[in-house]
Amino acid sequence: MSDTVIQVENLGKKYIIGHQQQKRNKMLREAIANGAKSLGQRLLSSWGKSLANPAYEEFWALKDVSFEVKQGDRIGIIGRNGAGKSTLLKILSRITEPTRGRIRIKGRVASLLEVGTGFHPELTGRENIFLNGAILGMSKVEIKRKFDEIVAFAEVEKFLDTPVKRYSSGMYVRLAFAVAAHLEPEILVVDEVLAVGDSQFQKKCLGKMEDVAQHEGRTILFVSHNMNAIETFCTSAMHLKSGQLFGTGAVSDQIELYLNSFQDQSKITSNNPIQLGENLELQRLAISPNPVVSGEPVEFVLEFWSSKATQLDEAALLIHSVTGIRVALLNLKTNDLTHKLDGAKTYTIFVSTKSIPLVAGDYSIGLFLSCGSLMNNFLDLSILTVVDKGEFGHSFLYPNRLRGLIELDLNVHSCIGKDFMGGN
Repeated sequence: MSDTVIQVENLGKKYIIGHQQQKRNKMLREAIANGAKSLGQRLLSSWGKSLANPAYEEFWALKDVSFEVKQGDRIGIIGRNGAGKSTLLKILSRITEPTRGRIRIKGRVASLLEVGTGFHPELTGRENIFLNGAILGMSKVEIKRKFDEIVAFAEVEKFLDTPVKRYSSGMYVRLAFAVAAHLEPEILVVDEVLAVGDSQFQKKCLGKMEDVAQHEGRTILFVSHNMNAIETFCTSAMHLKSGQLFGTGAVSDQIELYLNSFQDQSKITSNNPIQLGENLELQRLAISPNPVVSGEPVEFVLEFWSSKATQLDEAALLIHSVTGIRVALLNLKTNDLTHKLDGAKTYTIFVSTKSIPLVAGDYSIGLFLSCGSLMNNFLDLSILTVVDKGEFGHSFLYPNRLRGLIELDLNVHSCIGKDFMGGN
């Protein structure tokens, strides 16, 4: 069909992942044994044979994904953390090569996948506007024609001639989105990065995306954990699950599939950790009690493993409704805790609240982390279930002072080594 702008057939992306041993500090005899094993593998390989290496395995981030996108479509891409959403967008944006399958794209693609995508940190905001325009294939005349509109939308006039490495994350996002949306790409790809901006700017971005889709006929792929935004903005949705296309079609139907997927969540363990960065893992996230009665105390325990000395600049637990709205934030950084992680040691943070002022329902628990060059939200790590008080449901009543995002009264402490709550 002539109006098909994206055609994906049997798309797959494979990674080779390594498994860290529980004891990182190996004894000399273990190192010798592993060296002998490695030599044996090379010898067998030279004889045309293979020997399985349990330290590595294939991981398919995407597998057999096929779909078509028409011109002017606004597609919401939803799914749990690790479902393959960002991998798909990176492949469509030509940042990552697929392992197999075929992609046909008609038109220029502008991507907003993470804070500062495509920006050179040493260049000023003004210079990066022209750089991004050139990357998108725009002429200098076209960029100049849109320049004032981009700057006004991004609201960074005072810092236009400042190197973007000095920008806050919010300024980065505002300028990056303004460039991507105004330089007239046929296809706009937007990941969860808009969550970094404030609510007013998010609304402004959604309005701009709707405007360019409806009035200019551009195609938009939008990844978000905010189901309200997906339902309001998108005309259809795709649901990814474990790297495969689990469903596609009406937005409401796919959101229902997504919300139902919270019932089969797997727990984080030392054998199934969440990789937070190159040298940092989250090996455990325990919640007690779970379910918790609305208005009653709850405790969280987070166990980190760092392969080398690491400083946590900022850390916070995030509580979202299952529709993706953030309802509470638990700041783990206090004046008493430096959160300096020694290398090759377990670091545990204990968080307790005097009450959890949430109405009955399921809530997604995530983690915000700022650590050196790493700054990211890790969502859908666990589920907190809140239940009503009593048989007839007398839920906690919100005090009048609580509006929007709730800041909870916390007690936070940490330790080196394992010191978990009983029963978890």
